[in-house]
Amino acid sequence: MKIEESKFKGVHLFRNETFFDHRGSFTKSFNNSNFKSYNIDFRVKESFNSFSKKNVLRGFHFQVPPYDHSKVVTCVFGEILDVIIDLRKSSDTYLKVFNIKLGIENDYCSIYIPPGFAHAFKVLSDFASTSYLTSCEYKQDSDLGILFNSIDFDWGSDLIVSERDLSFPKLDSFKTPFI
Repeated sequence: MKIEESKFKGVHLFRNETFFDHRGSFTKSFNNSNFKSYNIDFRVKESFNSFSKKNVLRGFHFQVPPYDHSKVVTCVFGEILDVIIDLRKSSDTYLKVFNIKLGIENDYCSIYIPPGFAHAFKVLSDFASTSYLTSCEYKQDSDLGILFNSIDFDWGSDLIVSERDLSFPKLDSFKTPFI
């Protein structure tokens, strides 16, 4: 596993080692010792998996304090465009957007997203399965989101978006609790 820092403070990319043979492949997508070597204190409290079809857009999602959390996102099948927004008011990258393709074409890369970021992804392949590890259990009262099309980003067309995700406030009306 090779770890790369991004231009967003605290956001790391993990180039996971994948081994292939006649049976298929095997990938290690999380290693606590590697995280610790980069001073990342990440303790898994909950795990989620999603399976989505092409053009499904999920997000932007996050939890606010005191249940804000970090997460590790890995596309284990197919390909997604993973997008985050920095909501940390004191950050040099406040309200800036970072995106990366995750999936087999990118060595099953994982992304570590610290607290204070909104997260979304769009499925690029016919189907995609995404795994999330989070540092806090889901708390409905702390679960919020930002309307995906309220940022300057080209998502493409023919999007499939849930009613819930369409009901989120626009970014310009969101008052961040992340300092």
